[in-house]
Amino acid sequence: MSDVFIDKDYIEGLLVQAKQVDDATINASLDKAERFEGLNHREIAALLVSDNPEHLKRIFSIAGKIKQHIYGNRIVMFAPLYVSDYCVNRCAYCSYNCGHKFGRSKLTQDEVREEVRLLEAMGHKRIALEAGEHDKECPIDYILECMHTIYDMKFENGEIRRINVNIAATTVENYRKLKEVGIGTYILFQETYHQPTYEKVHLGGPKRDYAYHLTAFDRAQEAGIDDVGGGVLFGLADPYFEVLGLMIHNEHLEERFNVGFHTISVPRLCPAEGINIADFPHLVDDATFEKIVAIIRLAVPFTGMLLSTRENHAMRSKLLKIGISQISAGSSTEVGGYAKRERQEQTNPQFFVSDERTALDIITELMDDGYIPSFCTACYRKGRTGDRFMSLAKSGQIKNVCLPNALTTLCEYSIDYGNELFKKKANAAIKREIPGISNQKIRALTELNVEKIHQGGRDFYI
Repeated sequence: MSDVFIDKDYIEGLLVQAKQVDDATINASLDKAERFEGLNHREIAALLVSDNPEHLKRIFSIAGKIKQHIYGNRIVMFAPLYVSDYCVNRCAYCSYNCGHKFGRSKLTQDEVREEVRLLEAMGHKRIALEAGEHDKECPIDYILECMHTIYDMKFENGEIRRINVNIAATTVENYRKLKEVGIGTYILFQETYHQPTYEKVHLGGPKRDYAYHLTAFDRAQEAGIDDVGGGVLFGLADPYFEVLGLMIHNEHLEERFNVGFHTISVPRLCPAEGINIADFPHLVDDATFEKIVAIIRLAVPFTGMLLSTRENHAMRSKLLKIGISQISAGSSTEVGGYAKRERQEQTNPQFFVSDERTALDIITELMDDGYIPSFCTACYRKGRTGDRFMSLAKSGQIKNVCLPNALTTLCEYSIDYGNELFKKKANAAIKREIPGISNQKIRALTELNVEKIHQGGRDFYI
């Protein structure tokens, strides 16, 4: 395996060549995407550089069609949990930069329990555990201890059922340890695939090693973690270059491990303490960002797409229609932030969130817009990960588990965390959606599970 499978000159040349692709070829690619067949990186390049309004119109139309056909109106909910902001890296775009002077901290296990209690009280069942890179203050054993603590917590209304982990690139041995504890998806952002930019913005620390960072998912896969989630920080380099880097990375994983990204995240560079975003010349405007999200949805129709509270309410609403399938709600982006918010203390987040609504407000609006908020973690617990998940998704059979599980988790949420108005809305939505379950046996089982939940049962899934 080549350490670096991203060829800068090749991608830059491809973007130039793509401008010469004729309309017939682009329309053939769009036809292919409309059949839910995905696109390769050369086809994606032509869509990215096209400024033809008719092409753009079709891109958005097909993205919406794919989103509805494959994901329906389900939106998976999650929240981040920051456990440590100690870091040895000097990343120019990050407030955790070790050169920034502020009172750093990591959570004790009792503080982890308090954060999890507050997250569970919001109804969350799926979290993304986040930490800076610091082998002394935040070693892998500390991450594992946090995961054990979280999984051991049981509440009257349930528990955290899936822990996704976003920590620095590490060794096969450490990935095996994460696998043994029960990691959900291992998440790591390349930040930028453009190596000169990567080296420019990573001024020091182990993260400066481009090749080691780039091949982290290979080591995770070798360790048995077959659900991995990629992403870039849009705003560091040419966004079209970044999309092609993501797609080539996905193709590399598919070729080597028979499964690409389980999820792709699309964060944009945003203000943070100690960061002046005016120093970055490749900030992505809203129109370009919407186009990128839509094209990624065409390219990898069966890959989940995540959006955080970096984006404001209006942008999140737009992107839900054309590609995003998972969003965070009620998020805090600092260590101990949920408890600090509860105590109304001053905060120092990793980045400033743009959507500050409560989890219940966000989830309620999703309902009002016709979506089904889903707290499902069934595929992970049923062993439907990696290529097993993708084969189920591509066959279309995933619908026979996703919608039923979304409805039962929504039923749980409404009873345990919703107010009376929300309960009425949830009951109406569940009644509306159950007839859409095509498999008669599964439809009947879903109706039975909903009834059991109303009778006090919990955690039914298919």
